[in-house]
Amino acid sequence: MQTLRASKCGLSTAQLPSSILDVIDALTKAGYEAYIVGGGVRDLMLGLNPKDYDAVTNATPSQVKEVFGRRCRIIGRRFELAHVYSGRELIEVATFRAPPKKEVTSAAGMILRDNNWGTIEQDFARRDFSINALYYQPRKNEVLDFCNAVDDIKHKTLRLLGDPLQRFEEDPVRMLRTLRFAAKLNFSIDEKILDIFTPEITQLLRDVSPHRLYDESQKLFTMGHLNRVMPMLIDFGIWRQLFAEIKPEITPFIERAAKNTDQRISIGKTINPAFFYAVLLWKPFLERCDFYLSKGVVAAEARAQAGLDVLKRQATRTIIPRFAETFIREVWEMQTRLLNPKPQQIEALSSHARFRAGFDFLLLREKSGDNNTQGMGIWWENYQTLSVDERERAIADYNRQRAKSRRKVSRAPAEEIKTASIQQAEIEPLVNEPEPRSRRARKAKSASDSRRQPAAEVAEGISADHPILKRKRVQRDLSQVVFGPTQ
Repeated sequence: MQTLRASKCGLSTAQLPSSILDVIDALTKAGYEAYIVGGGVRDLMLGLNPKDYDAVTNATPSQVKEVFGRRCRIIGRRFELAHVYSGRELIEVATFRAPPKKEVTSAAGMILRDNNWGTIEQDFARRDFSINALYYQPRKNEVLDFCNAVDDIKHKTLRLLGDPLQRFEEDPVRMLRTLRFAAKLNFSIDEKILDIFTPEITQLLRDVSPHRLYDESQKLFTMGHLNRVMPMLIDFGIWRQLFAEIKPEITPFIERAAKNTDQRISIGKTINPAFFYAVLLWKPFLERCDFYLSKGVVAAEARAQAGLDVLKRQATRTIIPRFAETFIREVWEMQTRLLNPKPQQIEALSSHARFRAGFDFLLLREKSGDNNTQGMGIWWENYQTLSVDERERAIADYNRQRAKSRRKVSRAPAEEIKTASIQQAEIEPLVNEPEPRSRRARKAKSASDSRRQPAAEVAEGISADHPILKRKRVQRDLSQVVFGPTQ
């Protein structure tokens, strides 16, 4: 172990928010050891802005609860933690971990219980990556480095502490964390990890709870480097463990959506992680819709059932929460409504709660080369920039274009009929008879044509002795017929 001056590592209390200092000071005042640990220290040393800070202490979760009272909540069963609220900020406080006295693991070696308290030296050995094993005491201006983690940060190397195979067996989610840190920090992965990181080892992820895998997938989507990590998921065989029915390929639609997500995060815009799930599952959704439509199911019902099927299948890998499922299905349903809106509903549609998400989805489809959008993505984009009067004119123009398209569709069968009649007219009649001018003459001609009808039928293939021509009308005795209500 080496003790470094925090100022030499580029760390100072001026960089820290008051919330984490409040937690460290309260625990220290109560007589406990307390350090900032993990990604917060690592990111500060790399010159990044940490999303959150974690604290570690020798106080047990119940003792942390005594220090902070109602501001503290103990969570977790496999890995017990204390959540401490400081103003609006949430600080996660963990207790030093020791190797388990009696290991409680699954058949694959995954740790099922990990609540054995220990010392800081024992806690360091339980950490996964060296770059996450730096302990920073801001009031003492000290950084404790047990494994030359500072050197790994300087050389941008991602290294697991201990045997990589054993660490992956203890917690398979570390495979996802490996790819996430490599993509986020642009670090190279240690050769010892690459040697055992095979598609076969990724099968261990099947033992992880689908709820936890969903949480980890959200971290992949929201870290700001989604476009970089997506190919890595395919290369390392993680894709098939996370997504049930999605073919492992980066389509133009997925690539554009990933870049768009990263851009929104880089400029500080909020994103809904469920949106990218809607993008990933779009193709399986369309395929399922086609299946139901081929069975003769009504389009609206086909879309509804297809959405349920796809999300249910995905739940075998990552269980998407109910509210996120509703969001995804609404985004899919908005595609139909935005493609062919009724003119009188356009204004109301633009103020719909899911309009923005549905429009973004439609525009991404259009810009990625999807011809089925019919240019409506650009139309809606322009519509949002118009004034009230300009919107009315745009709706009127859209209505005229829509009516014109309808007339084209309805005119097509009529033109076919007209073409057939023209073809029939091209056959010259055997006898050219002038059309009678008087009403009496036209009536006599009509009666003559009706008498010649059987002959025409014979000419069309009905012989003279056909039963329909021999049928005689039977006279009924109406005196025996009772009219009106009967008993």
